[in-house]
Parts: sequence; structure tokens; C-alpha cells
Amino acid sequence: MKPKSYETVLKETAAPSPDGEARVFAKRAALAEFARVNAEQVAPPPIKTGFIQGLLGALRLSRERQSHGSDVMGWNARSKMFAGAASVCLAVVGFVVVWPMIKDGDSKRLLETEPTGLMVPEPARGETPAPEPAASASATVEARQSEGKTTSGLEALPSQDHSTVRDLKEQRAAKNEVSKDDARKKSEGDAQPADASTAQHADEGPSEVLVQALRRTPVISTPQNSPAVAVAQAEEVVATGARVNARTPPHKGVAAPARGALANVASADGRVLGLVNEPTSIAPLPAEGRDKFEHFDSNAVKQVADDPVSTFSADVDTSSYSFVRKQLNAGVLPQKDAVRAEEMINYFDYSWPAAESRERPFRPTVVVSDSPWGKGRKLVHIGIKGYELDARQRPDANLVMLLDVSGSMSSPDKLPLVKESMRLMVNGLKPTDTVAIVVYAGAAGTVLPPTRVGEKEKILAALDALTSGGSTAGAEGIELAYQLAESSFRKEGVNRILLCTDGDFNVGIDNTSELKGFVERKREKGIFLSVLGFGQGNYRDELAQALAQNGNGVAAYIDTLSEAQKVLVQEAGSSLFTIAKDVKLQVEFNPATVAEYRLVGYETRALKREDFNNDAVDAGDVGSGHSVTAIYEITPVGVDARMVEPGRYAKKSEKPVVSAGNAGEYGFLKIRYKLPESSKSQLIEQPIHIGSDKSGGSIARDVQFSTAVAGFAQLLRGGQYTGTLSYDDVIRQGLAARGDDPFGYRNEFVQLVRRAQSARGL
Repeated sequence: MKPKSYETVLKETAAPSPDGEARVFAKRAALAEFARVNAEQVAPPPIKTGFIQGLLGALRLSRERQSHGSDVMGWNARSKMFAGAASVCLAVVGFVVVWPMIKDGDSKRLLETEPTGLMVPEPARGETPAPEPAASASATVEARQSEGKTTSGLEALPSQDHSTVRDLKEQRAAKNEVSKDDARKKSEGDAQPADASTAQHADEGPSEVLVQALRRTPVISTPQNSPAVAVAQAEEVVATGARVNARTPPHKGVAAPARGALANVASADGRVLGLVNEPTSIAPLPAEGRDKFEHFDSNAVKQVADDPVSTFSADVDTSSYSFVRKQLNAGVLPQKDAVRAEEMINYFDYSWPAAESRERPFRPTVVVSDSPWGKGRKLVHIGIKGYELDARQRPDANLVMLLDVSGSMSSPDKLPLVKESMRLMVNGLKPTDTVAIVVYAGAAGTVLPPTRVGEKEKILAALDALTSGGSTAGAEGIELAYQLAESSFRKEGVNRILLCTDGDFNVGIDNTSELKGFVERKREKGIFLSVLGFGQGNYRDELAQALAQNGNGVAAYIDTLSEAQKVLVQEAGSSLFTIAKDVKLQVEFNPATVAEYRLVGYETRALKREDFNNDAVDAGDVGSGHSVTAIYEITPVGVDARMVEPGRYAKKSEKPVVSAGNAGEYGFLKIRYKLPESSKSQLIEQPIHIGSDKSGGSIARDVQFSTAVAGFAQLLRGGQYTGTLSYDDVIRQGLAARGDDPFGYRNEFVQLVRRAQSARGL
């Protein structure tokens, strides 16, 4: 049986009654019954308004009694005053007693129902949430106000048509929805863009949230024992039961999420979290500093009297530069160990004279210039450019793409970029080349057996079908890739594996030393390994470098499709076709003319002096058309610019022995290399003359530009030896030495210097 509204009971008691006192008590009972039924459904008006309502009710009762005076049977003025006063007292007492209870009850229910960061019970399986109410109680009040009706008296109470408990609950739910909508709009107005401070708290929130309702503002909860999450900016309906990574970066402007798209939600403390509308795998926002690089200290200054010989391996890798570029374009400075000066210098092509014969693939170029960061000191530039094979001279290639498709590769700058990069490479290969595809995640498998590039559609279709998921069994994938390369081995051709990964090997052999040993054994069979790094957050650069060095390959980092075009198309000959292996450089400085020296970069490529003549010691390989540049900073004898003071007990009276033939030399350069099919090294020698600073034209311009890059790399590492050199100095040098820049790489370098200057706050 439905409870009666106050108006219904009031009308019934307004009829003439033989007992006026009974009528008064009936009205009191009606008011009490109304308060009991509706206490948890409609919030009471303020005390001031309630008092006015009570007073109006008392006046109305008084008027009614006067209009029915003939039926009062002897009631006098005293009884009339008593009745009015009783009504007023009843209203005041009722509100004083009932109002705190109603307020507490409302607060409790709001905490239980509003999605404000508290746990929300999950709906039963298959349950469909109720649709959004069409109107709300507050909207009804606003409509009445627009019609000129008062809301301070009994007219503000629900009408006869909405007097049931069910109707009141619906109105209350609608009011809650309006309140949540208002809160959402307020949060949108107050929301601030995500910044570095947001990223710093990325690990403090829940790892996963769970969508629990189909509502305009989604109701979500978090796994047990996780900090709660509240909706901040979600605009549309999302699917029930979607488990979401809570550390996905925010996506602005999401209004109606499509299938797999993202909506914006935030935690209770205002941090922005990602929300999707279906169960899917989303890579977490990379934590700063999680990428792993081999630690090294910058090369120290050495005195020629104590240590005149410097030996190092050639390095044609460029991964450091492109990783630094990715960081700077994101507005952050790279970690110091990510900056390798030699890889930043060798990223650019220089106009060193190329060799004229494949049998003697190098022609060294030596130029001496003034140091821009050390007054009185000199820079010795050593440049070699490998012999460039003509397209008709390039042998057929047997390539195996070893692609990481684990769950960590799901972000756009990883597997999607891998697939596009491999498509570019395939389009540049000869029809007689062969391509195979091996993938690895929780396990490894062959996606495409060795297939001629003439069947390009089959290769591209296999690439398009790749998806990510699972753990990372990298070692198993490497083993399978070598098996395929051996099965289609070309004795007179190029046999190479291209490993594309973020470097996260977490299943199988993940020890760097074990993997290096495996790759070393395979290179003796003529199968080389190159590594292309993608993405960040769990990028293991030290592993990529070790595998590429021991696999007689190159290590590059692909941060954009433009970089893939540079590495795999424009410089495909350098990346795929080796013209010399185990290339080593050694410089012996003349103690009669050089007091001290320092090699810029190559810290991870240093060799012992005795390693230079030992053909069993592995070193770097150089591809077709590759250029290698090394820069020494020297302090000539007699110049007051020494970085290291001579020892107190040094024999100053003894002069270095200098023959007539080397009095005009700063030092002597040696280059040792092996041809691709040979196991015995060959030697190239050339003196470093004191007058080697007379170069002009494009060579002088390239010397100036490589100097600017070397200075920038040292500044990124802290500028330990660069004195007063500033970013502005580097920018001026770079702009002056851009020269012919058909691909815009040198102009891009200048922009990166400006970004580094801004990131450092200079």
C-alpha cells in the first residue's frame, strides 16, 4: 500500500469534524508521517525556510478553523491560539530533531553512491545499469521559478503525481547525476595540463582500473588494496568490465571514444589516468631513467711523456644521436650515459675523400684546427671514408628480420614503427634478395620462410599481420633467426640478421655475456647481426651495443620514420654491405711537439696497445660509403695551456729524442683492417703534420661542423673539459658550417641545441 502524501492527508482532515481537537492531532500525525516517509528522499529546506513554512501552516490552520467556526462546538479564541502555537512548535521541534538525522543520512548515501574515488560495488554479471533519468528535482524547481511560482512554501513539495517512494528515489538519483555533471564541469574548468610533476607520480597510483557501469560519467573502481580513482573528464559511455592500465598518458580532446580509443579520467588527487572502452593492452608511460646504458667516464687527459699511444676501435653506430634527439624533442635532457660523442659526430656525413679501390678501402684525412674551448690548444681531426660500392657491385642479400612482438612493443613508437620501417627497407631491395621473418614474444616462431623480394606482396602481408603481446623470449628468437639464415646461406652474398627490439629480453638467455658469446660464434660462419632499437622506457642500449659489436653489425636507434628512411634506404649500403671488418686506429703522439692529449669520445671502444696488432681481437666494421671521424684535443709543447701540470720530480733537463724526419709532426696515425673475406689484417700509415691546418672549402666546413657536434656532446655530458663554451657558441658554429644540407640534418642539429638550451633553462 502506497503511503499518502502530506497534501492528501491535509485534504482529508480539512473536512468538518465533530471534534476540532481531534482534527489538530490528525494534522500533526500527517506531518510526522510525511517526515518519516520522505526524510531519506528529499533534503529538507534550511531552518529559516522551515520556520516560515511552519508559520504559514499555523496561519492556514487558523483560517480553516475560522471558516468552520459553526462546527467547532464552543471553541473560543484561546483554543484557536493554542492550535496555532502548537503547529509552530511542532514545525520547529520537528526540524531541530529530524534535520541532523537527515543531513547525516544524506552524507552517508552520497559517499556510497558518488564516484569520488571510493570503491563502487561491481554490478552482477549480465546486469544492465539503469538509464539516465530524463529530468531531475533541481530542474523541476528551476522550471517552477521560471513560471513565477514560489519555492518557499508547501508548493515546493512534490506533487500528488510524484509522491511514491520510487518516484522520490528516481528524483534523488537524477539530482545526484546533475551534481556529478556539475562536478565534472568544474573539474574540467580547473584541470591543468599534464606536466613533469604528473609523470613523477606515475608509480603512486593504481596499476589498473575497472570500468563498472554504462553511464554518461563512467563509474570505475580499482583492484583491492590500490588507491582509488575518480572520473574527471570522461565524456561518453564506456564498456563495462574493461581493465585499464592506469598509467597510460592522457589524450586530450577525446569526446566520443571509438573502439579502442582513450577517455580521460583522473585519480582523487587530480592526476590524469588513461581509460579505454574495451579490454586492451596499453603500454605504460615510460618511467624516466628506466632505459639502460653502459656507464662510462669521459676520457681523461694524458701526458705524452707517460702514455704516448692511443688505440681504439672504429665506430659507425649512430644510435646515441637519435636517442638524444628523441629526448630533446620531448623537452627533457638525456641521461649522461646515453650521450656518446663519437656516435653523435659520426651521425653526419662528411666530405672526406673516398678510397678509389675496394682492395684498399680507406683514404685517411687529417686536419688540425684551433680548439674553440681551449685557447692555445689544437684539435686533430682524423677522417676516413669507406669505399662506396656501386649498385651493380652489391651482392645479393640474405636477410632475416628478427622482430620483437612482445607486450612491451605495443606503443606506437615500437612495433607499428618497426613494421613501417621494414616496409621501407623491402621496397629498396633487389628482386633477387631474400627476406625471412622471425618473431618472438613468450616464444619464437617463423612468420615467413626465406622469400624472394620479387614476391614483395607476400612479405608486406606478413608484416601487416603482426601484433604484440606476451613476454620477451629474445634469446630463443635469435637462435631461430640464425637457423633460418643458415638454411638460406649465400656464400657470395650478404647474410645478415636485423634485430628490431626495445631491448627487453626477459625470457631465456638474458645475460649479456652469454648472448655475446653466442653471436660471436655465429659471426665466424659469415652471418652478421645488426640491431635497430625502438621506443623507450625499457630500452636496453648496452645489450644492443654488445650484440651489434660482437655480431659485426651496426647499432642504430629508430625514433621516427624519417630515421628509418635514413638508415635503411639512404644509407642501406652502409648498413648492409661491409667493406672492411675489425677496423682499428692507433695514434702515437710526438713528445717533442705534444705535451698532452685527450680523445673526444670512443670511451666504450678503447683498446689496449697490444690489441692493435692482434688479429684475434675484434673491432668495428665499416660499411659501403661509411665515414668515421675521430677528434683529439692536444696541447702543443711550449704553449701555456696545459691541463695537467708536470710532476715535481720529472726530469726536466732531458729533451725528447726527435729525428730530423719527425720534427714537424704532431704524431703518427695507423689504421689496421681486414677485408670481408680475409682473416689477416692490413695496415695503413700516415703522419700527422704540424701544417695540416691549411685545408679549405668543404673539408674546412666539415671540420668546423664536427667540432660543433663534439662540443655539444660534451656539454650534454656536463662540459668537464669545454671551459667557457656555451650553447650559443655551438649554435653559431653549427649555423656557419651547415653548407649543403639536402636532407636538413645539420639544420635539425642546430634546433636540437636550442632545445637543449631551453631544457637546461639557459
